[in-house]
Formats: sequence, C-alpha cells, structure tokens
Amino acid sequence: MSVGNSQPQLKRELGVFGATLMGLGSIIGTGVFVSIGIAAGIAGPAVILAVAIGAIVAIFNGLSSAQLAANHPLSGGSYEYGYKYLTPSFGFTAGWMFLVAKTASAATAALGFAAYLLNILGVNSGWVVPTAFLAVVVMTLIVLNGIRRSNFANIAIVSVTLLSLGFLILVCLPGAIQGGSENFTPFFTGSLADVLHASALMFVAYTGYGRIATLGEEARSPRQTIPKAMIVCLAVTMLLYIAVATVTIGAVGVDVLAGATQQTKAAPLEVVARDVTGVGGALVLAIGAVTAMLGVLLNLILGLSRVLLAMGRRHDAPRFLARLNEQQTTPYWSVIVVGVAIALLVLVGNVKTTWSFSAFSVLIYYAITNLAALKLSSQERLYPRWIAVLGLLSCLFLAFWVESSIWQVGLGLIVAGLIWHKVRQGERVMG
Repeated sequence: MSVGNSQPQLKRELGVFGATLMGLGSIIGTGVFVSIGIAAGIAGPAVILAVAIGAIVAIFNGLSSAQLAANHPLSGGSYEYGYKYLTPSFGFTAGWMFLVAKTASAATAALGFAAYLLNILGVNSGWVVPTAFLAVVVMTLIVLNGIRRSNFANIAIVSVTLLSLGFLILVCLPGAIQGGSENFTPFFTGSLADVLHASALMFVAYTGYGRIATLGEEARSPRQTIPKAMIVCLAVTMLLYIAVATVTIGAVGVDVLAGATQQTKAAPLEVVARDVTGVGGALVLAIGAVTAMLGVLLNLILGLSRVLLAMGRRHDAPRFLARLNEQQTTPYWSVIVVGVAIALLVLVGNVKTTWSFSAFSVLIYYAITNLAALKLSSQERLYPRWIAVLGLLSCLFLAFWVESSIWQVGLGLIVAGLIWHKVRQGERVMG
C-alpha cells in the first residue's frame, strides 16, 4: 500500500546546509557528551577504535538511507522504505523500533538538559523534572511552528555546541601532546568483545543522521540534498568524535573519562574540562551540554512526529495523526502526541533506558534500512550494492553484542508490535 497522491504533503523548505545541521543537531548530543565516557569504561583507550568502527557502520547505513530517501522522499524514513521495498511487517517493525527507542531517548535528553542547566545555575536538583517538563513543552511548541523556525532554532543550538567542543579540543590538546603515548598504553585493556560492545554503543551516537531521511519530504531537490547532507554530516561527526576521544584520553587518561560517567548529573566531558582548566572550562562545556541536549530533544520531536505521520497515513496508527496544519508545514497532532508521550516519561523522573537498549533497537531499524536498499533498481541506486550488504551484516552482527537481557527484551517488543500490526490489518480487512 503506498501513500496516495490525495494525501497532503509537507512543503519542501530544507537545503543541504539546513539538512546537514538538522543531522548534526540530532547526532551531537548525548552521544559525544555521555556515550564516549560509557564506551571508554568498557573498552579503555581502544574506545578510539570503537568510535571508528561505529562510524564505518554508520557510513554504510547513512549511504543506504541517503539513496532510499533520495528515491522515496517521504516522511517516515525506514518505516516507509520497509513498506515500499520489503513487506508491511518489515515497515511496521522499523517504525515501531524507532518510536520505542527514540521516545525514551528524548525524555532522557530533556532530563539531561535540566540536570546540566540546574548545575550551572546552582539550583537544587529537585527541580530537574519540572524543568525537563517545561523544556519538552517549549520544544514541542517550536516544532508546531513548522520546519523553518525549527531549523533556525537548531542552527543556534548546534553552533553553541560545536564551539564548546572546539574549546574542549583546544584546551586538552597541549596535555595530550605532552603526555605522549602514556595514557594510551596499554591500548587494549579488555577483550575483542569489549571493543565490539563499545562499538555498538558508539554507533548509537551517530544515528541522528537518520533524521535527515525522516525529513526527506521537506528537502528541496531530495535526490541531491539528502545524500550530500548525510555524507557531510557523518564526516564532520566522525572527525569530531575521534578528536574528542583522543585529546580527552591523552590529557587526563581513560580512568578519569570513564569514571566521570558514574558521577551524579555530570557530563563526562564537563569533568574532563574541570580537571584540565578548572571551573571556567567546566562551565563552557556545561553550556555546550545544555544546548546539545536541547538540540537532541528538538530533533527527536521532529523525527518522531514524522514517523507517526507516516504510520497514521497507513492506518498503522490512528488516522488523525496524519493531519497537517492549514499551511501544510506541520503534522500537528503527531507533534502533540509525541510531546505528550515524552513529557509523561519525563514525569517518571529517571528514565532507565540504557545505551545498550537503544543500540539494539536502532541497529534492527538500520538492518531493515539496508535490506530495503538491496531492493533498489539499478536506475535508483546511487552507490554500489555491497555497501548495503556490509551495512546489513554489520548491524545484525553488532546488535547481538549488547547484553543478552537487552536483546531478549528487544525481540519481545518486536513480537508485541507485530501482533498489534496484524490485529490492525485484520480490522482494516473486516472494515
């Protein structure tokens, strides 16, 4: 079943620059400020290798997503590609995995934003939940105003975040050079399994580029805009992550970086900056963390609402979620539902969504993306077929290096989602 021409379409207002920054705003957040510290605790200095492996897997997936989005530029990303090139069950599973993983991630980003902001202001941590709730409300209202205003807000957020990370690299570089290879020896402190586990976690830190695909319906000249934006976005992110991991480990050692993730309400990079420069440097990084979490929250609301829009169009979710505003710039009901869902998770106060669970869900999502890319015709294909093959195999391989309890719960959620999907299909047939 394809989306008919009678469906109202979102306006195309994004160029390469805006689409690239949307991707960067989605990627450079929890990934660089949190997951590098977590992965360093698993793999030691070899986290640098894990960052590179995660980037390579992300590049395969990014290129598959780019050529799918260029040929099928509708909101929904791999949810739409699964339907068009595979089967309804594959399409639904992709959409379901995206919603499950990213709604919790958005709530985590809101709580992270609130914690970092209150640290800067010296306010009691008891205000974390109300502050996070308010952040969700504000970001939801911005998204309700359409992609153009969301784009302007995103550019401001990404700019501040990149400046703070540039500052971190500059202040850590002299210490990293002076320390030489001391903090990188031994390079491998664990097993190959530890490096692969860390690689799976670092892959999650790159997956915001998928937001470019989910916004494909709003990109100008999508066949040119989307691939260019994805390639630039991934190249910039990979270089930034490797630089951050290398200079921070070189300056303070892996124990400080990994240990910082255990500290309450402290971003690992903020702790590194305090260790190197004192309170002033920590403040700069805290500001960067605050803007980064806002960027993640903004872009997740955008991406989640576009997937819900696509699912509403196909009756996989209630039909009212497919409605657009009068200007046809925003799927307003989808945005509201996403905002409410995130806000409810924020009210729980402490979302226990581990990076491992996010990794499994997202790796399954992108496995479906690569499988769909294998179905592209020679006329539609922008890149060699082997890229999709390697993307598919690497996703399935890394997905099962997370803890067994995580992927078992993930598989259970997939089965539960498919049961819902079959019931909905049966209702449509009966109707």
